[in-house]
Amino acid sequence: MKKIKGPAIFLAQFADDKEPFNSLKGISKWASDLGYKGVQIPSWDSRLFDLSKAAESKDYCDEIKGVLKNNNIELTELSTHLQGQLVAVHPAYDIPFDGFAPKQVKGNPNKRQEWASNQLMMAASASKNLGLIAHATFSGALAWPYLYPWPQRPTGLVDEAFDELAKRWMPILNAFDDSGVDLCYEIHPGEDLHDGVTFEMFLEKVKNHNRCNMLYDPSHFVLQHLNYLDYIDIYHEKLKMFHVKDAELNPTGKQGVYGGFQSWIDRAGRFRSLGDGQVDFKSIFSKLSGYNFNGWAVLEWECCIKSPQQGALEGAKFIDQHIIDVTEKAFDDFADSGMDKETNKKLLGI
Repeated sequence: MKKIKGPAIFLAQFADDKEPFNSLKGISKWASDLGYKGVQIPSWDSRLFDLSKAAESKDYCDEIKGVLKNNNIELTELSTHLQGQLVAVHPAYDIPFDGFAPKQVKGNPNKRQEWASNQLMMAASASKNLGLIAHATFSGALAWPYLYPWPQRPTGLVDEAFDELAKRWMPILNAFDDSGVDLCYEIHPGEDLHDGVTFEMFLEKVKNHNRCNMLYDPSHFVLQHLNYLDYIDIYHEKLKMFHVKDAELNPTGKQGVYGGFQSWIDRAGRFRSLGDGQVDFKSIFSKLSGYNFNGWAVLEWECCIKSPQQGALEGAKFIDQHIIDVTEKAFDDFADSGMDKETNKKLLGI
């Protein structure tokens, strides 16, 4: 078995215009001082990282790693969640998702998609230049507005949506393959890849591409009332990244999984800081360790109650306490009888 790496922290929710959160040097020192050993960088945040430069310059990538090393921090992965979302956008979401795009492509879905795909291509090159082996992203969504089968979905609608989704992602998956990097889709409501079944549908459409993998975040399964422990048993070979995020689902006589259009604080399903929700992290860390997951345990802080500062401080300790120092010997080795093959045959009467 292999020991999970960590604790690490995803910087997207912490980056800010105020020091020390407005530069990679400052925010990585802050993370290190809290006890984190790694950071996951949002590639869209120019305060921390220049994706275009990283894709072109090995020297720049060495500078990035040098800044982190000076603060006793490693780079775990890059993220293109926002850009990946824009690879596939249903027209119903054109206006809200335009907020993720640069000015020159806003209001032009085709240009926006082209920009997003190019961002992913650059992320593949940048990940290679940084010596990374996995990358985090979203799949985007074309079929999401038709999630609930009312009105009845026309025959072939979902199949057509996944054909198009695969068509858009196949060149990107090939680019990541050329770079030797696994592309990990976060399984997430709002994406066409939001559970095991939809991931399998997509995987079939991309012809079981070996770089098509998953980022495992149990919080999204809690909110869907999906068994997140069985998920590990089923898909452990495809789980290449791990977001450690807590959540709770407390349905009432008034609302359940869908949340009744309420704000996060008033929803039955809410994201919480580590230890404040319902996720059984002891079982998760045990299962992942048993399946030889050797990636990073990365805190993604999203909580509707607790402050980010408190969530980050507590999160480092929480993850560190859950990482298992895996054994290199069986607990009953002391009772080894030392019997050989011939003795075994005699015991079996053969």
